[in-house]
Parts: sequence; structure tokens; C-alpha cells
Amino acid sequence: MLRLRTVSISVSTLLSCCMFAALCFAQGKPQASPGELIATVAGQPIYEQDLAAELGPKLLQLRNQEYQMKSMALDELIRKKLIDAEAQKRGISADKLLEHEVDSKVADPSDAEVEGYYLAVQGQANQPLQEIKPQIQKVLKLLKMQQARQQYGNALRAKAETSVLLRPPKVEVGHDPARVRGEAKAPVTIVEFSDFQCPYCKKAEAILKDLLVKYKGQVKLAYRDFPLRALHPQAQLAAEAGRCAEEQGKFWEYHDALLADQSKLDGAGLVKTAQTLGLNEKSFQTCLTGGKFKAQVEQDVQDGTKAGVNGTPGFFINGEFVNGTQTEAEFEKIIERELAISRDRTSIRAAR
Repeated sequence: MLRLRTVSISVSTLLSCCMFAALCFAQGKPQASPGELIATVAGQPIYEQDLAAELGPKLLQLRNQEYQMKSMALDELIRKKLIDAEAQKRGISADKLLEHEVDSKVADPSDAEVEGYYLAVQGQANQPLQEIKPQIQKVLKLLKMQQARQQYGNALRAKAETSVLLRPPKVEVGHDPARVRGEAKAPVTIVEFSDFQCPYCKKAEAILKDLLVKYKGQVKLAYRDFPLRALHPQAQLAAEAGRCAEEQGKFWEYHDALLADQSKLDGAGLVKTAQTLGLNEKSFQTCLTGGKFKAQVEQDVQDGTKAGVNGTPGFFINGEFVNGTQTEAEFEKIIERELAISRDRTSIRAAR
């Protein structure tokens, strides 16, 4: 993935900023009103909403961190409740259950494991192995028991009816219906923020096309421009050229041609591609040289930045952010979850 900058935020920052994130992204959607007045500069007001463009990526990262923390805590709580329920069913305490089913079956660490651990922490230990070997054995045994207890809880979960309603954070992102591949009424929408000069965007194309075939009628793909102008000097003009091709009804053909050969993104190459696709050359050149769609490309960039995009490609699958080129399996996991939610909603409506 190509990005403009890397953002690093601590967990402690998350806790102090969650309230602010909630204000700026109610259910993932920026407020329609400018919000509270937070500053004035030379008589000009600055509203809370004005911070969205500056903090979009950071806020999205905070919300994802919050979700990860909640998800881990929820998994632990589910394991605990299942262990408690199993212990109650057997008429013993949870501690007795774990001692019998888990702790007693955990083997003592081998000498090789002890030596490996010692080598890993030797710089901090400053003591011979034989002097601290008992302590290392104890630490490793505790770590093994902790892992075994987690696995035991997961095994109980696999056999239990568990419904997790906690969902990843979502951002409501719009798209242009004229630049959509797939069935318009498909329940899952992938909004892609992309750059014609980005090599990772080209790599992602094969995955996206596979998904559209596999989930025909269930998934649609919407394209939005996000030229990384600081890294890709030809990306802005290529984005405008794509819209000029769209004006003549051949956006996707032009899109595919540009990504197929990213060496032809200069002015002459963009016109040549238009000629190859049978576009009206004069109208295309007038559109391109006149900067007809420059403002629309800029609007995409601003919308993407506010939503949390800071590099390409960036995807929103029904509002869930997927950062950079991921495996096809990662996309499928989210798509399957969204399709299941869609089926549940349909069933509920049918039952009413």
C-alpha cells in the first residue's frame, strides 16, 4: 500500500480521545451541521466539523483500536462465561474445572525451551542460566497454562451457541452511481479510493474482479479518485482523464486500460488510450486540457481524507475500512459477514 504518512497513536491516547471521536463520527458519519464553534482566527470561525479533514485518518485509527480492544475483551469474557457454565454443570468451581481439565495436563517446559527463553532475555537477566533456571521454568509453565486455558475456552465456544453483535467501526461513504461495477441493488458495496499510478492498486484489481464474479449480484464495486499527488505526479491528470472517459460512457474500459499499462499516464499516453477505445478525441482533449473535472477529483480526495483514507488503495466494505491491498480471503470474510447481516434483516422484515 502507498500512503501519504504514517500515524502512530498510543492506547492511552485512545482513551482520552474516544469522546472526541464519537462527536466527530456519530455512527461513522460526519455531522451535517458544522458543530460547535471551537476557535476564531482573524474573525473567521473554526468549527468542530472543520477538524474532520485534518483528523480523519487518526480518528479512524482510534476507532479501530477501540474496536480491537473491545473485541479482545469480549473474547475473554465469553471464554470466562463458558468456563463458569461448564463448571456449574459439573457441580464444581471454575478453578477446580481448569485445574482438572487444563492445568494438570500442561507439561513442564523442556530444557531446550528454558535455554531458548534464556537466550532471548539474556541481555536483561545478567545472571547465569543455572541461577535463574527455576524462575524461567515457572514463568514458562504459567505461560503454557495461560495458553492452554485460552484454548480450552475456545473449544467450549466452538460447541456453544454464541452470537457476537459487536461490529467493527463503520464510516458512511458515498459514491457515484455512474462509476459502479456490479448489480446496483447488491447488498454489499465496496467503495474503492484509488490512484491510477499506484502499483498496489493495480495488484488489487485481480482480487476485486474475482470477488465480483464469485459474488455476482451480491457485491458491487464503486470507484473514487484518490491521486497521491506528492508521490505520483501523473495521477491527478489520469484521474481527470478517467472522468473525461466517463463522460463518453467508457469509464471502466478506460480504467482497465490505464491500470493494465501504467507507463502511459502522461498527456500523450492518456489521449492515445482514449483513441484506442474509440472515444471522441476532440471532446476528450477539450475536457482534459480544460480541467473540467479537476474539482470533482479534489472532492473525492477531500471525502476520502475525512473518512480516514491516507493511502491507496483504500476500501470501505459497507462502511468497514480495509486498508491497503489485502488477501482475497480477508475481503471474503467481511463480505460474508455483511451478507449474513443482510439475510437476517430480510428475514426479520418478512416475519413482520
